[in-house]
Amino acid sequence: MYPETGTTKGDVLAYYAAVAPVLIPAAANRPATRKRWVHGVGTAEAPGEMFFQKNLDDSTPGWVPRASIAHKERTNQYPLVNDAATLAWLAQIGALEIHVPQWRVDSHGNATPPDRLVLDLDPGEGAGLAECAEVARLARAILQDVGLDPVPVTSGSKGIHLYAALDGTQSSDQISDFAHELARALEADHPELAVSDMKKTLRAGKVLVDWSQNNAAKTTIVPYSLRGRLKPMVAAPRTWRELSSASLHQLDYREVMTRVKAGKDPFAAISGGARHGGHPETGAAGSASSGREGHDVGGEGQGGDEDPRLERYHSKRDAAATPEPFTAERHSSAADAGTPREKFVIQEHHARRLHHDFRLERDGVLVSWALPRGVPTSGSQNHLAVQTEDHPMDYADFEGTIPKGQYGAGTVSIWDRGYYECEKWIAGKEVIATLTGGEGGGLGGTRRFALIHTGQGNDQWLIHLMDLQGSKHGHTTPPPGDSAETEEPGAAAASAGSPAAAAVATPAPGFTPMLASPGTLADLPDKDWQFELKWDGVRALIMADATKIRLISRNGKDVSATYPELTDRACWPEQDFVADGEIIAPGLSGMPDFGHLQGRMKLTRPDDVAKARASIPVRLMLFDLLSDGGEDLRRLPLRARRARLEAFFRPSGCPVELSGVIDDEAQYILESVRELGMEGVMAKRTDGRYVGQRSQSWLKLKFERTQEVVVGGWRTGKGEREQSVGSLLVGIPDGSRLRYVGRVGTGFSSRELKELRQQLDALGRKTSPFKEVPAEDASDAHWVSARLVGEVSYGEWTGSGKLRHPVWRGWRLDKTPADVVVEQG
Repeated sequence: MYPETGTTKGDVLAYYAAVAPVLIPAAANRPATRKRWVHGVGTAEAPGEMFFQKNLDDSTPGWVPRASIAHKERTNQYPLVNDAATLAWLAQIGALEIHVPQWRVDSHGNATPPDRLVLDLDPGEGAGLAECAEVARLARAILQDVGLDPVPVTSGSKGIHLYAALDGTQSSDQISDFAHELARALEADHPELAVSDMKKTLRAGKVLVDWSQNNAAKTTIVPYSLRGRLKPMVAAPRTWRELSSASLHQLDYREVMTRVKAGKDPFAAISGGARHGGHPETGAAGSASSGREGHDVGGEGQGGDEDPRLERYHSKRDAAATPEPFTAERHSSAADAGTPREKFVIQEHHARRLHHDFRLERDGVLVSWALPRGVPTSGSQNHLAVQTEDHPMDYADFEGTIPKGQYGAGTVSIWDRGYYECEKWIAGKEVIATLTGGEGGGLGGTRRFALIHTGQGNDQWLIHLMDLQGSKHGHTTPPPGDSAETEEPGAAAASAGSPAAAAVATPAPGFTPMLASPGTLADLPDKDWQFELKWDGVRALIMADATKIRLISRNGKDVSATYPELTDRACWPEQDFVADGEIIAPGLSGMPDFGHLQGRMKLTRPDDVAKARASIPVRLMLFDLLSDGGEDLRRLPLRARRARLEAFFRPSGCPVELSGVIDDEAQYILESVRELGMEGVMAKRTDGRYVGQRSQSWLKLKFERTQEVVVGGWRTGKGEREQSVGSLLVGIPDGSRLRYVGRVGTGFSSRELKELRQQLDALGRKTSPFKEVPAEDASDAHWVSARLVGEVSYGEWTGSGKLRHPVWRGWRLDKTPADVVVEQG
């Protein structure tokens, strides 16, 4: 990873394992942007390739904690560096530098006010670390005057970062304004040493006091992170005594490992120490009665210290009037040293209405949901779960009566408690966890649940009982006496075709579709491959229990209502199963016609679907079996899964067929398929497992060149199309914007053109979503938000990276912009 020093990936992994106890508190619950050097940093003569990464890849393990952050043009999922496993995973993928903002997310996935201030002291040409240390001491005096005690961090590059802990009562804009004024004051008092203006021409011989990293949209390298420089330097927290030393220098990873091993962590005052309640703009210290002395990122402060995440809990309760706990004393890190597993508790709460409270330990608090209809005992119905305020850890033991007149008045008893394994946690979006209860508890052993936000309000979730087949505990059946329950108020939001159903569809069973990579005959090495036709339709996972069949699209939407002829339970084997296939609509020639299928893809109303079934019949081509009778088959090689699929499938007179395996040499198969006018061939490794991501074990060999694109604008038509759309301006995601790949104006039906104008008008925006568009194409363009995905066929890519002669094929309602990549060069 660092050729100059011979530092290997093993060394990087060892370093991050050693500093995890001090790095994680500095990074916890902060969305992390990564700078990755997949093949190492290189040398001065041949620098290694680096790229920034914000959004998580589809291949990210489900257990990596994450948060969804909405930006102007898209929503990204960021990892949260909350545990050593996540830190090791980042090291494994070459994420040498970890950058985080000065704010955190709460358990609801919402950004909280900043809890620290940072100044980046960056030396200009002719200045160095000594000058940065001098400016740091001057800044410290000002910060101490307003009740803040900063900690210096030598950046591992050229300068020093200066951090101060905040009480979380002010916005990022307020803190940024204060930091800006502080920088100006330093410049005014010490013009020969400090400068607050970013212009490089003003920085010679001086230190730039960069205040801008307090902006909510900015990030700073997290303390203890490695740097992607020629040598493995570290952003290292230091003491003020060290800053006064004439031998002050940037530290490398070995020096930092030695310091951490010796117990030195100057940054503990920021990440794990007291929050001094100073208010920068007034200089007033927080009052002793405010209860704001501090909190630990990893848990509630002991005694009277208040964790900001528990402010809602405290504000609703009177400690003198309720027996409910307000501390984490019984569940402190010392008390729980022998039980590192995360706890859960489910309490039966006889309040105005009987309900259950479902609580999971997360970073030192109990993240909580109220279940009005109790804990689901069958996977056939989802129950409403209303997220409530976070609770202190000692609530895990609470039983008693909350007095009348107090919040939540009534009797609380423990229904079950124990430990859980977190499979997935996206703050404010989705949680999958396997709970193991106590002997005689209400769960009756081990149960696996998914909690999925419905998209309605901040607190409306659904809780779903899952099979254990996706966890290491294996398959289980519901406890004796369990039965399907009637649908509750609020659960109607999960009916087929609704946003809630789309949200719950894929995560609940824990299955995601395996995706193929583009390929050619030259990509087929001397291994066993299985060949099938590439069906020109839309992907669907078929999920079955004893009573119903569900069709789940590639992007997790329940499309059962669109294709009811495929969901007749009598058409399928009786056991529970999960299968994979493609929905196609044969055209006049009998071959799959993707354009013909467009007439079915958008329909959900029963009357509309019934009318379309006669004119646009569909078929489902089965090609894989992922689960059969509760047995997870995904780890089996394809040859074994294919044998199970052939034994599983039975012709039933329904529009379901087995996708055939073609037994011939690849080149002859391709020639025959081309003559038939089919889209191409799928080549699949017979020893390959089923992985829920894109893989080289499945290759798509296509004849017709097609490309998925994102619509970013449109131009007005002429003549008959003057009132509709003349052409679409399309691109491919490239970072936060689109790379322009051309305009497409042919291939639309008159009906599509009419609908298209309505869709585009609803997505209008003032600025271009593209990085750059030729002036002749942009001159009369109307810009739209980059949300719609379509597919075009084309002749070839031009030398300038544009599509030659693109023709519209149709919408890809099963794809999101994040799914769009260059199919072939």
